[in-house]
Amino acid sequence: MKILVVGNGGREHTIAWSLLRSPNVEAVYCTPGNGGTATMANCFNLDIAVDDFQAIAKAVKEQDISLVVVGPELPLSLGITDYLQQHNIDDERGSRLGSISNRRIAVFGPEQAGAQLESSKSWAKDLMNEAQIPTAKSATFTDATSAKTYIQEQGAPIVVKADSLAAGKGVIVAMTTEEAIAAVDSLLAQGFTTLVIEEFLAGEEASVLAITDGQTIRPLIPSQDHKRIGEGDTGKNTGGMGTYAPAPIVTPELMERVQKEVLEPTIAVLKRRGINYRGVVYAGLMISPTGEPKVLEFNCRFGDPETQVVLPLLDTPLDELLIACTQQKLAQQPPIKWKSGSAVCVVAASGGYPDAYEKGKAIAGIESATAQGAIVFHAGTTLKDGQLVTSGGRVLGITALGENLQDAIAKVYPAVESISFEGMYYRRDIAHRAL
Repeated sequence: MKILVVGNGGREHTIAWSLLRSPNVEAVYCTPGNGGTATMANCFNLDIAVDDFQAIAKAVKEQDISLVVVGPELPLSLGITDYLQQHNIDDERGSRLGSISNRRIAVFGPEQAGAQLESSKSWAKDLMNEAQIPTAKSATFTDATSAKTYIQEQGAPIVVKADSLAAGKGVIVAMTTEEAIAAVDSLLAQGFTTLVIEEFLAGEEASVLAITDGQTIRPLIPSQDHKRIGEGDTGKNTGGMGTYAPAPIVTPELMERVQKEVLEPTIAVLKRRGINYRGVVYAGLMISPTGEPKVLEFNCRFGDPETQVVLPLLDTPLDELLIACTQQKLAQQPPIKWKSGSAVCVVAASGGYPDAYEKGKAIAGIESATAQGAIVFHAGTTLKDGQLVTSGGRVLGITALGENLQDAIAKVYPAVESISFEGMYYRRDIAHRAL
């Protein structure tokens, strides 16, 4: 079969890479893809923006695509699944035989209503409260005065969030009331019209990605992301500077609680609201010092860079799981199989990220990294006159597998060190919390 992956980041490169490892997959098309997908065998980039739904639908028909996998949250929030599923693919053979035989475009990714799980933090909070999912106490505001009054009443530390999509940078953990008030002004000045202000939760973060067909929901292995730019988890929030899986803090017992207390209630409320959710439910968790899980946020797609460690450990063909979700047959699938061992991903970022950074820097050493056994996933790269150059803040995700976490760490950093581009920055302490 042929599969189309929407997106151009490290997550989408990883999805394409994983799909191509299946004997069922003939080719993968990426819209628009990046320098990594452009140079991968049996993978083809199409110069189509993620929000050009008409062109994507046309490509699905022209390339005889069997499945569309939507990577980023933006097209999901804009209704790409709704749009594509309104279009049928003509079965030319059926037409020639004189019968009417059309099929809907199969899409892995929730419809616009379900994507509110990520596109609106206030909507997601309402859902959590309805489902009685453990989460932080919060309040929603549309004006600065009320938000600041609430902050002064609650005190610090406190968390200020943009209600809508913010590319992973709309969350400010304020340790003082002054920082929180400044965060309100900053987010409103950036054009966000609604803010969610939450109590600060202490503990350790973890990510649980789960796949669902709207009826059944199955978790993937847990991972842990490093959001802060600086070592020791300091500095500004980013889209993620590295990750590892499985995360030891999420024990089998805790995973069972997440399944029963978070994932299953989420799907139950979505169904009750009449939302047919087929895709990923990503639960960002805070694990308290006493081992209690609370949901920090939901996302409606594969995590980035969590995907870069979860999918390399997946043993079950990814296409089989995704198709089962689109056909609402996930319950009929056998248990998901995983490779033994651990995976670690280190993100190589442009100098200056997450603030202003330069693009177009030549990248060298990827062949050396892969020769050492690492998998190099491209996040912000492009080909320019045959030369791979930087095109984003997070440029590469270098992943290594090992028999255990220490082994994976020992393998990944020599591979990272063999790669270079002007201004390259990476954290040297990924997975430190698990050691």
